[in-house]
Amino acid sequence: MLSNIGIPGLIIVLVIALIIFGPSKLPEIGRAFGRTLSEFKSATKGLVSDSEKEEEKKPSLTAIKKEG
Repeated sequence: MLSNIGIPGLIIVLVIALIIFGPSKLPEIGRAFGRTLSEFKSATKGLVSDSEKEEEKKPSLTAIKKEG
């Protein structure tokens, strides 16, 4: 959906944000957005690594057949 915006659309969105929030608030908003993205990225990495660890702990079918 966001890939259809393009450069002119992005410039329009930035100009509207500048008008609405003003030049003094934009750096604060940018920092908050960056922190949110980094927290989201670290959380998703944690979820992916947790699911990979769980799959490593599960015994495979061949190991179960050899034991039985």
